[in-house]
Amino acid sequence: MPQVRANGINIAYQDHGSGPALLLCHGWPELGHSWRHQVPALVGAGYRVIVPDMRGYGDTDAPDDGGDYTILHLVGDQVALLDALGIDQCAIIGHDWGAAVAWHAALLRPDRFRAVAGLSVPWSPRGPQGGPISMARAQGMDRFYMVYFQEPGVAEADLGADPYETHRRLLVGASAAGVTTSGRWPAQVPDVGLVQGCAPVEVLPDWLPEADLRLYADTFARTGYRGGLNWYRNLDRNWALMAPWHGVPIKVPACFIAGQLDGVLRMPSMEKALKAMDGQTCTDYRGTILVPDAGHWVQQEAPDAVNGALLTFLRGL
Repeated sequence: MPQVRANGINIAYQDHGSGPALLLCHGWPELGHSWRHQVPALVGAGYRVIVPDMRGYGDTDAPDDGGDYTILHLVGDQVALLDALGIDQCAIIGHDWGAAVAWHAALLRPDRFRAVAGLSVPWSPRGPQGGPISMARAQGMDRFYMVYFQEPGVAEADLGADPYETHRRLLVGASAAGVTTSGRWPAQVPDVGLVQGCAPVEVLPDWLPEADLRLYADTFARTGYRGGLNWYRNLDRNWALMAPWHGVPIKVPACFIAGQLDGVLRMPSMEKALKAMDGQTCTDYRGTILVPDAGHWVQQEAPDAVNGALLTFLRGL
């Protein structure tokens, strides 16, 4: 995979096709590989598709300083990547944590990101009361998985003990297969840890072939999990950094795509965030698409539906 020096780090990326540029940002705990079903469809439709491994993941650098993973660093990486590739503007598409990067990129740099599609995580602007980790702790949610991720070394040891089993349980547990078999992973982490708190997986679902699971597991066995966990460790810092943009809406064309069975949609405040996107927090909102029988990894679980939704959105720009 080629690399480019951008925003002070080496960013590994895929670059396919020609035409209007699209930038695809993956989430946790994944890689650019999670867009493998979208790339050929989007390239075939006449787009240039850029797919980085995000900061802290895969073949992209993982800075040692945990403070180097704020939302400003993550959006800055995408701007610098466009600069390095000579791209003036693009539409940005993100899934999970990558959706948070995409939403913020559209908010902060609408001159560079002409449209945004978020997958699985809706746009949820900065709240007035405090950072999400501080708020969770104030509500007694000390075992909430995002809080569990805060102490350096704890989640790394849990997730890194057996990366194959970690990814097998986490990926299946957050998918439709996990939801429909009561195998979903716990939002409140038990004393045995997150991985052991997930149900064992007897048979892989069709959307997750063994080869893809092995690629994730082997990559994280090499890199460890610290880089991605550091994104969570900056949640309260992000709240503070975003104060100048408090109350500012996203003004570029926007849409949201998720699996109907995605557990994120049932988290506190998500229903409110979904409703607010339609004209309040997004002033040019093009719609919500909920994909039946799909969970959190919607672009892998239901690639045809996601590809169709993305192309409809992009052709309408």
